[in-house]
Amino acid sequence: MRGGRDIAAVTGAGFSLAPGECLALVGESGCGKSVLASALLGLLPANAATTGSAVLGGDTDLLTADERTLARTVRGRRVGLVPQSPAAHLTPVRTVRSQLEETLRELTGARGSGLREAAATAAARASFPDGHLDRYPHELSGGLAQRAATALALIGDAPLLLADEPTTGLDRDLVERTVDELRRHTDEGRALLIITHDLAAAGRIADRVAVMYAGRIVEMADATDFFGAPGPRHPYARGLLNALPERDFTPIPGMPPELGALPEGCAFAPRCARADARCTGERPAFTGGLACHHAPDGRALSLTKEAAGA
Repeated sequence: MRGGRDIAAVTGAGFSLAPGECLALVGESGCGKSVLASALLGLLPANAATTGSAVLGGDTDLLTADERTLARTVRGRRVGLVPQSPAAHLTPVRTVRSQLEETLRELTGARGSGLREAAATAAARASFPDGHLDRYPHELSGGLAQRAATALALIGDAPLLLADEPTTGLDRDLVERTVDELRRHTDEGRALLIITHDLAAAGRIADRVAVMYAGRIVEMADATDFFGAPGPRHPYARGLLNALPERDFTPIPGMPPELGALPEGCAFAPRCARADARCTGERPAFTGGLACHHAPDGRALSLTKEAAGA
């Protein structure tokens, strides 16, 4: 950044994702969720760098693959993307139908008279209305642009789909239809990483939940346990659920920290009612699916690697 500063937008994110599994990545805006997805597809800005590995299918490291490999064999073919800002990813001088047909030709080999019908079928998967197919992106509402981007991402049935806020701008009925289609896509043996603020949508389709705060994953849990009993273990994750209108409707106090000025200890400590001296002075390790110095019942957390199954 300016002045020679380095900012760790995402730190120590580690997870696996199996065929037929949906992982929901949740957290407040600015915590690093979209940066993580961009890193996996080589779409970070020129001043960004990555370390570590992200192995796809046992043979391709997405973090070290060159642009030619990513462009010709990964994006769209092995990894699909529903972008966070769909209008910016649609070609402005071409209709939605034209873009669907081009993608179908490239990814499925469709040709000739069946191409028009295939484009309508692809649009229908994302509940995009047939009557809008010949419109240009600037003629679409935010919700229509979102559905167009989702339809494009589903073409080719990539083994891994990254869906970054795929329900933005949609009413509740369309949200449910969209996530149900993503779940069907997953149930056919493909993996889905859905990045969302919509916890109701995540609870509807996720198998596991990863909670991110200030650039780090602070909790990883089975969706059934997370949204039901016993519930989230991290105080921040509990706060997210308690902020929902159908629950306590109680906001988390304070604001997330700036990634360039993280506190020495736990990044959530200034907003946490259970924070103590250890929390403010020592950053908790991610152990047993949790990065917190306190267990859910308030006792000190002291799991060993063996106890956590590491």
